[in-house]
Amino acid sequence: MKQLKELFSDTIIYGISSVFARFISYLLVPFYTDVFNADEYGIVSLIYVAIAFLNVVFTYGMESTYFRYAKDRDKAKDIFKTMQISLFCTTLLLLGVVWVANPIINPLIGLVEPFPLLTLMLGILAFDTMAAVPFAELRMGKRPVAFATLKTLNVLINIGLNLYLILGLGLGIEGVLISNLLASIVTASIVWFMTRKFFKGSWDAAFLKKAIRFGLPFVPAGIGYVINEMLDRLFLKSMDADRIISLYGANYTGKDLVGIYSACYKLSVVMLLFVTVFKFAWQPFFMRKSDDEEAPEIFSETFRYFNLGAALIFIFFSLFMPTIVKIQIPFTDATIIGKNYWLGLGIVSPLLLAYWFQGWYINFSAGIFIGEKTKVLAFITLIGSTITIVGNLLFVDRFGMLGSAYTTLASYAVMALIIYFYSKKAFDVPYKLWQGFFAIAIAQFALALKPTMTGMFNSDFYASLFVFVLAVGVLGILTVKNFFLPSEI
Repeated sequence: MKQLKELFSDTIIYGISSVFARFISYLLVPFYTDVFNADEYGIVSLIYVAIAFLNVVFTYGMESTYFRYAKDRDKAKDIFKTMQISLFCTTLLLLGVVWVANPIINPLIGLVEPFPLLTLMLGILAFDTMAAVPFAELRMGKRPVAFATLKTLNVLINIGLNLYLILGLGLGIEGVLISNLLASIVTASIVWFMTRKFFKGSWDAAFLKKAIRFGLPFVPAGIGYVINEMLDRLFLKSMDADRIISLYGANYTGKDLVGIYSACYKLSVVMLLFVTVFKFAWQPFFMRKSDDEEAPEIFSETFRYFNLGAALIFIFFSLFMPTIVKIQIPFTDATIIGKNYWLGLGIVSPLLLAYWFQGWYINFSAGIFIGEKTKVLAFITLIGSTITIVGNLLFVDRFGMLGSAYTTLASYAVMALIIYFYSKKAFDVPYKLWQGFFAIAIAQFALALKPTMTGMFNSDFYASLFVFVLAVGVLGILTVKNFFLPSEI
């Protein structure tokens, strides 16, 4: 279908830059795991839990709201300015609230004083919030190159300052946050300049009411996403000491587990990256195509392409992860992640699958946006969050990090299936859901076959290679038979 070429071209642009940016950013993982011990890295992770949580509250769905209404380009300037003024006022208010609440927040993260770490954290939140709508305009205005360039610049600044401040000046955790803050300031300033003509719009109080009604349901939905992504760290941090010894030995604490879990969690970044790149291109695309007669068929075929890509990523990285983590960073003694963190490698495959289901959720969200049924997102998120909380309560003490990982998988899978149901009611798309499950079944079979092949080959690498070639062959045959890619495309 020719209309998909627009989506694919934008995805490639976002993809190339995002892969490069993520690769550069990922170099911080071996750096951090080499410089910080596990409990210090755990504190860094918890700080970013707080940032992710508060970012949802600070932006209160305005980025997604912009995609919904700014497709009317004649009104985009007024929409842009109204949202920016609203975000500026609420950001000032929320900064004060969080500062006053620091006696509650600090112990959860593991901080002692509100300065400098909490102050730096709030600075990051402020600049990222005020850059959210301008970055959304770059995507809505078909400027993927500009968007991708700025995101890459942010990562490069962050990396460079991390190396200078931590290695050069000997700063600790504060060096991580100072680097992030300065990178946010630079990129926010540039994106404001690039979208400066939109600041000339007019204030529209009537639109703001509509925007808030549309956007507010994204707050509980976003908080639920953060709960799914981050709450497991708090459960691991509070894990019973005797259970930690029973599962992992006497040399680990709850903070150590948070650091190990967070480092290995980042190994699933490849699927998250695929999903994020897809999301960057997908959201503005489906809003622009929402009035097209062929939109349902276009969206269905997009889902088929997505599952083919996700299957290849899952199979490759699940099979070769034990080999990948041992790769040595050039000119250093560090590996992809430090050896002390390999204890958590078992969580990678379930998390890759969890992000695969998150990609389903993003695919199916098109109907919710187009039909303006965002209120259902709060309900879906409540279910996902409940699964996350109950699952961690039941299984973390029993299974440790694996309990958290499989709980995350269950949460994302259930949320994806629920939003599928509601999306079909709001905007009927002929998704072939069974094809997605079949792709997952092939991927899981490949993973289950590996231990048998390892025994036969007496080599983890050659067993992984054999199974990967076999799985790709099966996927290739199915593709030729138009299982994934229909003949008319």
